[in-house]
Amino acid sequence: MWVSESFKNIASKVENGERLSREDGIRLLKSDDLLTIGSLANIVRERKNGNKTYFIVNRHINHTNICINQCHFCAFGRDKSADGAYVMSLDEIETKALASDNDRISEIHIVGGLNPDLPIDYYVEMLRRVRKVQPGAIIQSFTAVEIDYLAELHKISIKEVLTTLKEAGLDSLPGGGAEIFAPRVREKICPNKISGEKWLEVHRCAHEIGMQTNATMLYGHVEAIADRIDHLIQLRELQDRTDGFLTFIPLAFHPKNTPMQSMGLSNTTGYDDLKMLAISRLMLDNFDHIKAFWIMIGPKLAQVSLSFGVDDLDGTVVEEKIAHDAGAQTGQYLSKKELINMVKAAGRIPIQRDTLYKVVEEGF
Repeated sequence: MWVSESFKNIASKVENGERLSREDGIRLLKSDDLLTIGSLANIVRERKNGNKTYFIVNRHINHTNICINQCHFCAFGRDKSADGAYVMSLDEIETKALASDNDRISEIHIVGGLNPDLPIDYYVEMLRRVRKVQPGAIIQSFTAVEIDYLAELHKISIKEVLTTLKEAGLDSLPGGGAEIFAPRVREKICPNKISGEKWLEVHRCAHEIGMQTNATMLYGHVEAIADRIDHLIQLRELQDRTDGFLTFIPLAFHPKNTPMQSMGLSNTTGYDDLKMLAISRLMLDNFDHIKAFWIMIGPKLAQVSLSFGVDDLDGTVVEEKIAHDAGAQTGQYLSKKELINMVKAAGRIPIQRDTLYKVVEEGF
């Protein structure tokens, strides 16, 4: 593979399986040589996963949009008295979980706002009910932000919250709430949210009790290039210590309907998205999987990303409110057949997985 002189050292590291440095990551993000970056990321992708592309039959549920944090980048959270504020009853959540019963669902994904009227007992009973109606599904739910809030609300430790929820049926954390770890950026976009250090602590605690989790990063707002790379390196360092992360999902910022819309920010471009996905694959050498969340970047670009380091397209989703409240123009559902066709058309092999990347079905 031909590479420019400026990329030869990085290409050599990639080909030899060596770890990229912070300076390497910054140089990649500053470059406009997308095809070379994508080709390098594809080397890592195929080294780890061959020609396989994973997807899951899952169901998202956003149980409440009432949130005390009121992050500036968020169009989903509401004050309790605001128009459109809601809380799902346990019966409603159970009904939504049961509605996917005919789809051989592998995962229930539940996240929501920080609602002070919902004690941990609500979450415990929610998990028990979901487990009752979907006994075979893995429950991957609640961000590190929600876990920490429950600990603060009840004056107990993070580990106690995680253990209590795990006993009720929680299997994994989905990885949201990470945003960008840089304190300077968090002060601008989510001043009331837990710190990046606290997010990492919650996931470390989850890993310590045998719970595998996902990791995310929100990009394309007011962060600097170095902030993105530092975020990836902090995730990489925790993975070195715990080996508890399943996959990494870069999340493209959508400014519409958020308080940050007045800053004149635009949506990320397809070029930006592909480059971020590819560089994530190159920097996170100890992560087995990189996921393109088609809800955020659209199915077509997600399909193209399968040649830019990505080996996972997420899943069927069914219902998603957080990105769509911020103006996402994608649908909220892709059928299993559509996902399989997307993967095959990209020249990859579709593998239906569960949350833990155990094969559910293949040979389509």
